[in-house]
Amino acid sequence: MRVLLHICCAPCACYPIKVLKEKGYEITGLWYNPNIHPCTEFAKRMAAVKKLEEIEGIKVIYLDSYEPEKWLRAVAFREEKLTRCQICYAMRLETAASVAKKGKFDAFTSTLFYSKFQNRELMLPLAESASSKFSVPFLDIDFREGWKEGIEISKDYGLYRQQYCGCIYSEKERYCQKGKPKLEWLLGQITEESKRTLEFFEKDSQ
Repeated sequence: MRVLLHICCAPCACYPIKVLKEKGYEITGLWYNPNIHPCTEFAKRMAAVKKLEEIEGIKVIYLDSYEPEKWLRAVAFREEKLTRCQICYAMRLETAASVAKKGKFDAFTSTLFYSKFQNRELMLPLAESASSKFSVPFLDIDFREGWKEGIEISKDYGLYRQQYCGCIYSEKERYCQKGKPKLEWLLGQITEESKRTLEFFEKDSQ
């Protein structure tokens, strides 16, 4: 059975890949995440997926154009968390279903269903809708039971682990309090993040 696995980030893909391999499925990954901001974050996450691709020996399809405008236009004036997340989930799941249909996969699923920070109840009907729209079965597996195991695998692999979901709004929620930057703490984070980013790209270019 050929399964297309939409990958939101490398750490979230570790446990789903393990489960799908154990079930004997032939896995192909799909990188499509127009929500990620800024461009440097997009590049780091995609590079981590490429590293995981090599470690796990799977193929990944990369829709790697950085086009935040498309995502921002979709969520503008709909920034309330539940609404914007619904739009974001739908964009990625429909694209996954579309690619699965084009590639004649037997089913599709997403690493979004691994994260305990994502809204499974909101995502499920969107996945089923995408499945119906493109006539490709959605493989419904609740990967959340492997949350801790996935974290450990990602650490063992030395994968880049992000600090927020991905979009500009989640970044604000992570680094601000009541709309105001947590300046003292944030400046320290920026210094450390800049150092890690430099080390990451220097290592990746070698």
